[in-house]
Amino acid sequence: FPATPMCCLLWTVAGDVEAAAPGPDLLHVRMPPALFSGPRGYPLVSYNPGPVHSFMVMLYPAALHALTGIDMAALFDQVRPLAPLFDADWLALSGAVLAAPDDDARIALVEAFLAPRWALARKSGDQPAGAIQDWVRRLGVQAASTGVASGARNIERRIKAWAGQPMRTLRRMRRAEQSFLDAREAMLQGNASWTDIAAEGGYADQAHLCREVRAITGLSPTELARASREDESYWVYRIWA
Repeated sequence: FPATPMCCLLWTVAGDVEAAAPGPDLLHVRMPPALFSGPRGYPLVSYNPGPVHSFMVMLYPAALHALTGIDMAALFDQVRPLAPLFDADWLALSGAVLAAPDDDARIALVEAFLAPRWALARKSGDQPAGAIQDWVRRLGVQAASTGVASGARNIERRIKAWAGQPMRTLRRMRRAEQSFLDAREAMLQGNASWTDIAAEGGYADQAHLCREVRAITGLSPTELARASREDESYWVYRIWA
């Protein structure tokens, strides 16, 4: 899984998930069936010793902060069990998701739970976010226009509390996402040029692009392109929109 500004609620409905990275202290640690993953600054690898059925909900961290009041900065690079991080209502949802008969029922449970809470938490005038680049842009505007104190430090504190990461890191991920999408489109058309993609993405050169892609995904652009096409383990890149 790549580094990401997103948060994730992950339920293992059947089978087992073991942490395979980062670091030897987490190798072969069996993870509980309900997990929360905060915004992450490095790629993460998990291992399934057998067949597995997982159900994942991804949320923008600012939205989760609005729903729960949880400081996202404290959860940066954290993977934790849902309890005691979330309250009884969220834990009841978690139990219902694990007990549901199929994924359609799980989707219905999550939507029914989130919709009324988001209607209350959502600030007037907010519009649904699209790609990460749109969300990052809106987050900066919202942080600058919220509260009495509007100095640079106060804006940065709000961004870290809402998103878990500083704006410079979010912008780096935004640029990488757009470059990944541009590369995928170029590969589909058969005219991919990493030099051109790097230039269009605002990187100093192709080597700069390669360093950024490796830091976020653990792979070079060429390796990532191959893995996202051929390796089932990289399914997340194939559904990236």
